[in-house]
Amino acid sequence: MDLPLSARIGVHAGDLVAGFIGRRKFIYDLWSDTVNSASRMESHGVSGRIQCSDQVQTHLEDCFISEPRGELDIRGEAKMSTFCLIGVK
Repeated sequence: MDLPLSARIGVHAGDLVAGFIGRRKFIYDLWSDTVNSASRMESHGVSGRIQCSDQVQTHLEDCFISEPRGELDIRGEAKMSTFCLIGVK
């Protein structure tokens, strides 16, 4: 069976809190503004691409080729510069 599959990925860097929730059935979850920003990058991203913040792009610029995507208005935060990772250097 040949199913077309496409995904959007959003990546941001920063502090977060992680933990288990539940008494009978446990789930693992992450919380923070970092997680929310990564989620916004994913939801405003382009299918088949990896969109990242300028903080992530700065860490990866020696290893990956990226192209500027513009500013993204993150709800509850200031505008954030975003990039799409397009290949390995």
